[in-house]
Amino acid sequence: LCPCRASCWLRAQENIFWEVQRYDGWYNNLLHHSHGSVGASLLRLLPANYADGVYQALQEPRVPNARQLSVAVAQGPSGLPSHRNTTVLGVFFGFHVLSEILEAEKPGCPAEFLNIRIPTGDPVFDPESTGDVILPFQRIQWALETGQSPNKPRDPVASTTNEVSSWLDGSSIYGPSHSWSDALRSFSGGKLASGPDKRFPRETNGKVPMWKALDPSTGKGGPQGIYGKEEPGNPFLQAENIIWFRYHNHWATALAQAHPTWTDEDLFQHARKRVIATFQSIVLYEWLPALLEIAVPEYKGYQQHLDPSLSPEFMAAASLFLATMVPPGIYRRDPTCQFRADPYPALRLCNSYWSRESTRLQRAEDMDDLLLGMSSQIAEREDNIVVEDLQDYWYGPLKYTRTDYVASWLQRGRDIGLPTYNQAREQFGLKPLQTWTDLAPHLGEQVLERVAALYANNTARLELLPGGMLEANGSLFSAIILDQFVRLRDGDRFWFENTKNGLFTEGETREIRNTTFHDVLVAVTYANSAEIQREVFVWHEGDPCPQPQQLTTQHLANCTPMTVLDYFEGSGAGFGIIIVVLCCLPLVTLCVAWIVAVFRKRDFKKLQKKQDPILFSLPSAMEWHGPKIDSSPVCIQLQPDKVLKVLDSRWSVLRSISLKTQQRVEMILSNNKGNRALLLKSPKEYDLVLLFSEEAERSNFIGKLRDYLKKSCLDLHVSEMKEQSLLKQAVTQEQRKKILETFFRHLFAQVLDIDRSDAGELSFESSQKAKESLTCELSRAEFAESLGLKAHSMFVESMFSLADKDGNGYISFREFLDILVIFMKGSPEEKSKVMFRMYDIDENGFLSKEEFLRMLRSFIEISNNCLSRDQAEQVTESMFQASGFQDRDELTWEDFHYMLRDHDSELRLTHLCIKGQWEHVQDSLFGRTISDREESPNVETVAQYMEQEGQELRKRLGRKVNRYQLHVYTEAQRKKYQKNKVQQKIQEFKRFIENYRRHIVCVVLFSAITAGLFVERAYYYAFASPLTGIAQTTFVGIIISRGSAACISFMYSYILLTMCRNLITILRETFLNRYIPFDAAVDFHRWIAMAALIFSVLHTAGHVVNVYIFSVIPLSVLSCLFSSVFMDDGSQLPQKYYWWFFQTIPGMTGVLLLVILAVMYVFATHHFRRVSFQGFWITHHLYVLLYVLIIIHGSYALIQQPRFHIYFIIPALIYGADKLLSLSRKKVEIGVVKAELLPSGVTHLQFQRPQDFDYKSGQWVRIACVALGTTEYHPFTLTSAPHEDTLSLHIRAVGPWTTRLRELYSPENSAPFQLYLDGPFGEGHQEWNKFEVSVLVGGGIGVTPFASILKDLVFKSSFSSKLLCKKIYFIWVTRTQRQFEWLADIIREVEEADRNDLVSVHIYVTQLAEKFDLRTTMLYICERHFQKVLNRSLFTGLRSITHFGRPPFVPFFTSLQEVHPEVQKIGVFSCGPPGMTKSVEKACQQVNKKDQTYFVHHYENF
Repeated sequence: LCPCRASCWLRAQENIFWEVQRYDGWYNNLLHHSHGSVGASLLRLLPANYADGVYQALQEPRVPNARQLSVAVAQGPSGLPSHRNTTVLGVFFGFHVLSEILEAEKPGCPAEFLNIRIPTGDPVFDPESTGDVILPFQRIQWALETGQSPNKPRDPVASTTNEVSSWLDGSSIYGPSHSWSDALRSFSGGKLASGPDKRFPRETNGKVPMWKALDPSTGKGGPQGIYGKEEPGNPFLQAENIIWFRYHNHWATALAQAHPTWTDEDLFQHARKRVIATFQSIVLYEWLPALLEIAVPEYKGYQQHLDPSLSPEFMAAASLFLATMVPPGIYRRDPTCQFRADPYPALRLCNSYWSRESTRLQRAEDMDDLLLGMSSQIAEREDNIVVEDLQDYWYGPLKYTRTDYVASWLQRGRDIGLPTYNQAREQFGLKPLQTWTDLAPHLGEQVLERVAALYANNTARLELLPGGMLEANGSLFSAIILDQFVRLRDGDRFWFENTKNGLFTEGETREIRNTTFHDVLVAVTYANSAEIQREVFVWHEGDPCPQPQQLTTQHLANCTPMTVLDYFEGSGAGFGIIIVVLCCLPLVTLCVAWIVAVFRKRDFKKLQKKQDPILFSLPSAMEWHGPKIDSSPVCIQLQPDKVLKVLDSRWSVLRSISLKTQQRVEMILSNNKGNRALLLKSPKEYDLVLLFSEEAERSNFIGKLRDYLKKSCLDLHVSEMKEQSLLKQAVTQEQRKKILETFFRHLFAQVLDIDRSDAGELSFESSQKAKESLTCELSRAEFAESLGLKAHSMFVESMFSLADKDGNGYISFREFLDILVIFMKGSPEEKSKVMFRMYDIDENGFLSKEEFLRMLRSFIEISNNCLSRDQAEQVTESMFQASGFQDRDELTWEDFHYMLRDHDSELRLTHLCIKGQWEHVQDSLFGRTISDREESPNVETVAQYMEQEGQELRKRLGRKVNRYQLHVYTEAQRKKYQKNKVQQKIQEFKRFIENYRRHIVCVVLFSAITAGLFVERAYYYAFASPLTGIAQTTFVGIIISRGSAACISFMYSYILLTMCRNLITILRETFLNRYIPFDAAVDFHRWIAMAALIFSVLHTAGHVVNVYIFSVIPLSVLSCLFSSVFMDDGSQLPQKYYWWFFQTIPGMTGVLLLVILAVMYVFATHHFRRVSFQGFWITHHLYVLLYVLIIIHGSYALIQQPRFHIYFIIPALIYGADKLLSLSRKKVEIGVVKAELLPSGVTHLQFQRPQDFDYKSGQWVRIACVALGTTEYHPFTLTSAPHEDTLSLHIRAVGPWTTRLRELYSPENSAPFQLYLDGPFGEGHQEWNKFEVSVLVGGGIGVTPFASILKDLVFKSSFSSKLLCKKIYFIWVTRTQRQFEWLADIIREVEEADRNDLVSVHIYVTQLAEKFDLRTTMLYICERHFQKVLNRSLFTGLRSITHFGRPPFVPFFTSLQEVHPEVQKIGVFSCGPPGMTKSVEKACQQVNKKDQTYFVHHYENF
């Protein structure tokens, strides 16, 4: 072993005493290093002949159609022997020499096409006369620094990268580079690597970039049967290459025997030197004179200043000159002159191109026979005719398996800008062509006439190639070829005859000059010297083994016709499936999210049941509700008082079926489909339909019901029918509602004396349905539902007992009509008398205090019994006392009516609120009736107010609309000039711009940057990108994918800034808050996310287009687009679509990114975020993986260098710093000082205030509790004020996390649990002190930020702090004040501390019924009485006014404009359900239409 690599190398080459020639041709010329090297440009002998003088090739009509010209020039009969008796071996040796020095047919990049249009009706390429056949033709590689101006027109490159050098240096034998040579070597004995048969080279393993075109006969490809460097367009050319492989190993063996101590490197380089020299000698001194019949000038030594570069004229001339001599078939013979014929006498040339599996050429002897056959066969004549195997059946490019060899070279000549025929002749000192007959006097006039017609009889336009082919003596082509080889010889520093390079001695040089190709063949084949003629490139009379005959196409097999390849064949279905799968990713994620939501809901229900004493019970059957309604599980409970109760799975009563009035119970059973259905008729209600899981369960139920009815002395009548008929006969709840709807329509029509059409009666209702509706009777449950109450409430019992005159337990049409007439048309006295009768339980004509209290409590129970009995008794006593009845225990009706004397107008408008599907009927009828009546000014005033403000009130489906709302301020309004609608719209637009100018500027700026990035990238790749050709290949796909990629990179980077909560909290206190709406960070985050999603879809769509296009374009184009991934090896077959999706880094990461985006976006939707916050929390943390995949996705640099980091670095650093700050706080545990469970599921937590924890009222924090088994953080607003020593939160249990947190701090759990705190973070509510007047609107748990604000305001005002805010209006909207009694305590504290009347509080209880409903009228009377007497609310105990219903935001805001005319801006801050905040927003927008004080709205939803 060598201790040093350098010493090993020296020992390996210790017998190499000369300068070893490089493989790539560099530094052959020490003055011009690149001359003749790999990748060198061609040397133009004449100026380029381009259409524009720069690079555009001449095309029709300036030059003839290439196919037409090929037919006119080269078409003719085969079988004419060579004038010079040149052998076929010499012809293919010539092609071998061309492959040694020239490989300029590799396509250029970017891919440019000069396609050859096939004339209509062409017998070979368009036999069906379609007229749309176009043979693809790709332009050659050119020097990129050329083709920019007429001074430097496009120069073709002699060879593409890593192909061949221009020297006769054995590139075709040893490869064009050192690494390539190493791949061909065996590194043993100096030999080239051989296969199992030592006389064959080793087949390529695919690692060497060999040319591997498809076999046009079979369509097969691959590296099989391809050896060495040679491009085996056919086995005849490949045989020439095998000769030199054998010859090298022959010399390596001889040298090893002569010098046994030489190393492998010594042997290899000595053998290589000798083989190259022999090859040079044969080419210049044996083959070239035989081919041209011209003596080669004598060698006069190396000429350093001579440029040996190949010329484009030589490249084309040599290829066509040799092509005219190629026969249609090749003989094979053995040394005994036996010519093989199996079954045809020769191998057909057109069927041998790129043949991988030729059964006739499997053995070394087969190759020898082929070489011997070519040496005996005379080539075609040196004329203009080219056999059909080349002209019509040459192996085709791209998707066509055949093409025209002559037409392709004619087109190639135009591609490289060859000069005209006359220009070339003048260059070589030949006489220019004057007349067409001078060109080819040996040809018939018909050929010349066709050619002349194609060139418009202008000899000056005749191109070089057709002119050279038509020449009688081939003088021009011969001159071009001779000039090139002489320059190659004289300009080669390593030429074997150059005595100054030290390669050979004089004796060795003479020996090499005397070595002929005959000697080479004898040395490497199994034939002896006598079996092969001495001059193997020419046949002489008397030479051994003459050919049987000159071959013609008639003697040979037919050529396989052309086929057109479909690169996308068999891929359509799979590609479509992938697209469908990608499109279904959101749906799949949606299903997963739905499953997660179902499990979360189930777990949440279990958690609720854990706190609920009611146990879950398995249902006994499923109740069928209708054909389009899902069935629900129920249990049937048999009550002893002839009542059947239907219970749900939580044992809640769904309905009660009374059997007291029935003598016989009707039951219908199904007798098919498993006998599972049962129908129980309920004459005056809707029927009960039960579906059992099996017949045994139904039989068990029937047995128990039969026993129950027998004990109750009731008969059971059972009948059977098919299940379909049973379900059709059943009266469903939906059908019952329609009957009741008609019932109420007719009821109101009769009461108000209106037309049937006004009553809403439908024209298609039959008289039978109307009769059925009018004869139906309401049960207690239906009566209660129509009033929007519970069936067992005291009010329903009292009203139902009063209306049910016959006492049958149902209310008929007439009975309901009687009671309704009183409330719709009756006087206040009549209405008060009805109420008196309702609660005069003992019917003695007096209303005792206990009965009065019962009446009051029946009204109060609609607000969830929000008053205690003591409060109700206190109200009763105060009302008796105020009316002077303090000494009485009972009231007469006159006394009762006198007690209501101050509320006559309210009683006049009192009615029964009818709830349900017929509500719209009542609304229209009642509203019109009131406006039509002119009985009192009060009624008219209310009607006018309703008409003006009715459209402004918030309406919700299934809820009642407030008929009348109190003004918060009742000062008289000055009359204003009403602007027209256009002016109002303009004013509304101005106010919108003024309120949201910061938002608009930020959105427009961000959108402009995004659009600019899209346009910049799209323009760059469409018009200004580097010359890769991708824009020409997939224009739409590339501009969409690249433009959207830039937008995605920008958006996904800067979206991080919207989540830098700490930074936003700091910046919103700076001057930047005047220009940037930091409070809208979350909304901006959502907006960016949705825009990024759209661009992600666009990016995907663009790449889908790209993948399709890349799957149908040939490899030669792909190798230009993606030179780092693909290499053009001639196979033309592109990668399949699935390779792009699943076998590339961008494809795999792109699919994963789509999956991650689908998961993140679906779980981030409002619904799933509410149902499973933990799912949202976990999936949204996939953003880390998202960014990692984005970085990897672009790092592969298929189309462009990675650019994501340009956008990502700065936002990532800022976000990382912000995250580190939050993490540093999250590590600190916070101890809970006090935990209190409040009504309505509210948990009050009071915990230690961390050191240096400064915050402002209205700010929020994020907390986590590891005791719950999760580290997810949830946001909550602080309800403590900044001056307090502790922090407090009020958390409502509405989800799993908050419910478990409430359970954690229940009295049963005594162990202390620690919290982790992150914050504080700012939001819009903390800006309340920047307005002189602020309105705070809180709904539900959304009042939490205002608790902190109210306490902070009162505290600062008590110290006479300088506050800009002079007045705050706090509107508390709640279903019932019991939901948030803790806030009532805070408001009470504020009222006591507020000595400057800074705060005005208004409470709206929305669960109570309408203002003029009978019950609410009495509550209103009691509340106003309580407020008047004790100066506090009956319901809340506060001085604040309590209203019933929803707040009238528009009148309220309008009154504020009157009360504060000097204020320019009023801040409105709302927090609560989305519906409430939207109502506030709409009210602000409507009021801002006026040219007065305008309202700036900040809101938060929960």
